[in-house]
Amino acid sequence: MREELQKMIGDRKYPSSKRRSFLRRLSYVLLSVAIALSIGLFRQPYPTAAAENSPTISQTSPEQLLQQGQDQYAIGQFTAAIQFWQQAAEAFAAQGNALQQAKAFSQIAIAFHQLADWSQANAYLAGSLELLEGRTDLPAERLSVLGQVYSTLGSVFLTRSQPREALNAFEQAASYYQQTGDSQGQLQAQINQAQALQALGFYRRALTALNELQPRLMAQSDEGLKSQGLRNLGNLLRITGDFRQSEVTLQEGLAIAPDNTQEIAATLYSLGQTAQALGNPDDALAYYRQTVAAAPTQTLQLQAQIAQFSLLQEADRTAASALLAEIQPQLAALPVSRFSVYAQLNLAHQLIETRAAAASPQIAQGLAIAIQQAKALSDPRAESFALGYLGELYIQRQQIEDAQTVLQQALTLAEQIEADDIAYQWQWQLGQLARQQGDEESAIAVYTSAVNTLQRLRLDLVTINPDLQFDFREQVEPVYRELVNLLLTSAQKSARLSDADSQDKLVKARDVIESLQLAELENFFREPCLAVQQQIDQVVDNANAPTAVMYPIILPDRIDVILKLPNQPLRSYSTPIAQAELEAKAEALRRQVLLPYGLRDVQTLAAEMYDWLLRPVEVEFADAQVETLVFVLDGVLRNIPMAVLYDGQQYLVEKYNLALAPGLKLVDPKPLTGQRLAAIAAGLSEARHGFSSLDYVRAEVEQIQAAVDSRVLLNDAFTQETLETAINQTPFPVVHLATHGQFSSNLEETFVLAWDTPISISTLSRLLRNSEQNRQDAIELLVLSACETAAGDSRAALGLAGVAARAGARSILASLWNLDDETSAVLMDQFYRSLSQSSTTKATALRQAQLSLLRNPGYEHPRYWAPYVLVGNWL
Repeated sequence: MREELQKMIGDRKYPSSKRRSFLRRLSYVLLSVAIALSIGLFRQPYPTAAAENSPTISQTSPEQLLQQGQDQYAIGQFTAAIQFWQQAAEAFAAQGNALQQAKAFSQIAIAFHQLADWSQANAYLAGSLELLEGRTDLPAERLSVLGQVYSTLGSVFLTRSQPREALNAFEQAASYYQQTGDSQGQLQAQINQAQALQALGFYRRALTALNELQPRLMAQSDEGLKSQGLRNLGNLLRITGDFRQSEVTLQEGLAIAPDNTQEIAATLYSLGQTAQALGNPDDALAYYRQTVAAAPTQTLQLQAQIAQFSLLQEADRTAASALLAEIQPQLAALPVSRFSVYAQLNLAHQLIETRAAAASPQIAQGLAIAIQQAKALSDPRAESFALGYLGELYIQRQQIEDAQTVLQQALTLAEQIEADDIAYQWQWQLGQLARQQGDEESAIAVYTSAVNTLQRLRLDLVTINPDLQFDFREQVEPVYRELVNLLLTSAQKSARLSDADSQDKLVKARDVIESLQLAELENFFREPCLAVQQQIDQVVDNANAPTAVMYPIILPDRIDVILKLPNQPLRSYSTPIAQAELEAKAEALRRQVLLPYGLRDVQTLAAEMYDWLLRPVEVEFADAQVETLVFVLDGVLRNIPMAVLYDGQQYLVEKYNLALAPGLKLVDPKPLTGQRLAAIAAGLSEARHGFSSLDYVRAEVEQIQAAVDSRVLLNDAFTQETLETAINQTPFPVVHLATHGQFSSNLEETFVLAWDTPISISTLSRLLRNSEQNRQDAIELLVLSACETAAGDSRAALGLAGVAARAGARSILASLWNLDDETSAVLMDQFYRSLSQSSTTKATALRQAQLSLLRNPGYEHPRYWAPYVLVGNWL
């Protein structure tokens, strides 16, 4: 047992643990983790050490000494508690009561843990285990003490940034408590396991664990344990993005908190963090002030003050300065602990973010203290953060060489412990410095490392709620885009020197954009997109009809296009235009095309877009006799139907078949031709769930039924259950949904409407994918004929890309806006008539249907025929 402890503690400097996480705000993380790991790991109250006086120890029984130590511990007098417990241990030893002596040693270890005296804590834990070795008497009491010892051991590991070892210890503790029938001890250990999982970055696993514990937790008579469990659950809900449920859960915990000011104050602090995450700074400030007033310990008071400071910097600089003057001496007086390090880091990071030049010496001093304390605690994560922040401070001071030195040190530490969530930040900073110094090749190498690190983080990026999209766009997306910018710039230079080097950089640039788009989709769905896919290049080179694939990439000062023509290497071309101007023109085109008037304005804007994207390669298209254009669109371009682009004489749809691909790869590109065309046609013509009636849906469904073999589900026959049954039982290659629907950058707001309920995209994806198990052939085409992108959502087309990526169909035909269901009925009638003809591809059928509208008097305006897009397999 003693050897097991030594093995778990080890003598290595840094634990080998991998924590992969992506969090909303770094300052939130530092505070969240500090509070989570400093409160509630023990069944005793957990205050911070105050100035302690030696107690007067009277002659009394060892049991009474244990209780007196417990009383001193409860009020934060840890040194006094140790003295009582040491007396108790000596008395038990004199009685030959090894079990009780082991229990006293465990209590002493807890107190030394609070005082950050790790060597003493470990020594007493080892002594406790040595006393328990080989004992066979009183097995239940022995197991109970072992449970306590391993709980303490787990807490020590967690505080010393060894969460993997902490998890092992808490699992052992839970097992011992279970064997003795101590349900409360077992539950406490399992709550602690969830905290260890959280520290490892396994937020979903931790959340699942706490959710599974909740029925047992709520059945507990111990209100303190119940409140603590709800607080932990509320914190995890916030971290994983469910802010509203976090608030509800924390309020429940506050309502049942016992007369324990520490637990009440900790829950108030958590409510402040959730209010801040919800964008309610006034509520957050109120909660933090209540925390300061209620907290019995300096630690929690200081945490709440630092949180207040972060908010006051934006709202009231004078009050922030006054509060900072209170915080800094308190920080300086703290004993060395994990909390003291992360509090220093949090404060320094906030000051750096505000670019407070006047505070620069104080920031540097605080970071120097944090580095020393992190080394003393053997906490490489904290040391890496401190060095990295120091690098940021040097950058602000224009001390570039110093910045590179400390950032490299920070990166080395992060890599030693495989902390990818930290490492990519320092790689990104080092890449920016290399780029600013004109060292292009070094910058590309470091940026590539940062992107590779983010790729390893993908499975944690997907846990984040769309409300956290801001941070994805601010902290992740720029890394990819800056690397693409470097690669494309270098490729254009290399083209004059080495075609092979240029081609290599173009391929890499395209791969990086693919990785970004995949990360966006996974962030959208909060789960990985891992479908087996085939490179579009292979399809293009082997296609019967000449096809070109275009990858427009929006950069700060230009738009670059990577072009793939059949059996030719990649090439690229560039058009200088500021990103803001491009986005403004794209938004103007999108708004204008929706209006029933102003056709000339539409054509003017569409002609500009044509010139930027297509004019430079018109000759190449003609030489290659291109018939089909496939676009892999970027950013705001996803909201523009490419069919509307105008060359001055013709719209793009008049010249080419058109399709979109959600990424650079294509799911199972098999042609539809040769298969019996048949469809499940479901629709709502009547008003439901607050949505208006679609008067022409009945006609649309009837026309489909006349054109191809169909199974019809109309109005009350179209429910989620009947759709699922039809998809599973009817092996038709087409599923057509003529109903209201919406694409949004928010997963919860992307849906199609059935009679009984809105069907979320996640549910629809499940229905379609489950059908693959019951069908011989996959669904070839999913048609969403009355959907639209969410108004005012500049990234709404991400929802359409998400549908295409996850729906389980090889192609999606959908509308970007829905203005007239009569128009939809006319276009769909023509689409199915064309598609039913042999050798007609889906892209060709859509083009023919759009042209039939364009050339029909009264429907010439693009608002009628342009919104329909084919995503995925165009064959």
